[in-house]
Amino acid sequence: MVDTITRGDAELVEAAASGSEHAFRTLYRAYVRPVYWLAHGLLGDRLEAEDVTQETFLVAWRKLPDLELAGESLLPWLVTICRFQSANRIRRRQRERRHTTDEDAAEVADTVDVERQVVRSDLVERILAAVGSLSPLDQDIFRLCAAEGFAYQAAADQLGVSHGTVRNRLSRIRTFVRSSVEPEQS
Repeated sequence: MVDTITRGDAELVEAAASGSEHAFRTLYRAYVRPVYWLAHGLLGDRLEAEDVTQETFLVAWRKLPDLELAGESLLPWLVTICRFQSANRIRRRQRERRHTTDEDAAEVADTVDVERQVVRSDLVERILAAVGSLSPLDQDIFRLCAAEGFAYQAAADQLGVSHGTVRNRLSRIRTFVRSSVEPEQS
């Protein structure tokens, strides 16, 4: 039996789309943390982020049969779903605030929150673009260590490489991603 952890996202998506709960659970475990942290960054609330994360994976489960994976990773598609779910949650929150209070201060706070969310969303897109330009091994190292919190040795064991390879590559990856997303200084 092939270990599903080493299978690519395309195989797992195909299996999950055919109804494999095991394949979907593997995808869920691989991407739940980055999706949660994106939702938390957009919403600023732990409970709402948990709800949006669950909604994101529910939508993904329903739409998997029609998905044609464009790249090697499911994460960009999940990020898109999460952003839409978060935007819906923010709009609902704003409607509720308008109906419960007419204070101008609340509307100013909403505007500031939206601006911050747009900036964070742009940052997430730039990070995903930078990570997407890396080699498949570097993308896996970034996903395991930076997104999922694996220790160097655990990531090395998972990927079948040495501890030093993971440590050195992750250092270069972080420098590359940081330089790719920081604004250019004149």
